Amino acid sequence: MNNNSIVHVVVGVLLNDNQQVLIALRPVQSHQGGLWEFPGGKVEEGESVEYALNREFEEELGTSVLACTELTQIRHEYSDKSVLLDVWRIEKYSGTPKGRDCLLYTSPSPRDGLLS
Repeated sequence: MNNNSIVHVVVGVLLNDNQQVLIALRPVQSHQGGLWEFPGGKVEEGESVEYALNREFEEELGTSVLACTELTQIRHEYSDKSVLLDVWRIEKYSGTPKGRDCLLYTSPSPRDGLLS
């Protein structure tokens, strides 16, 4: 465990009509670069989690979050930082996700808890 401050991050789980989940490839030069992630980002000081989620989806994907529900909250300790991860299911959105170099829809396993 490290003594650094906690980085608060929010991500959205977005399913298409085929119940596939949208994931994005992290830029190689970023922390955990080259790994797949749910779209989202840091919650800025003074922002609500929902506001940050919508802001990140607009910035990264060109979509607006219209309705979402909280799935879980996870705290993870990396060697260089602590992360508090808020995970939300996107229930309704407007626009077509685009803009990232590498976006992919993939089929989650029912045990992942993403499918209702």
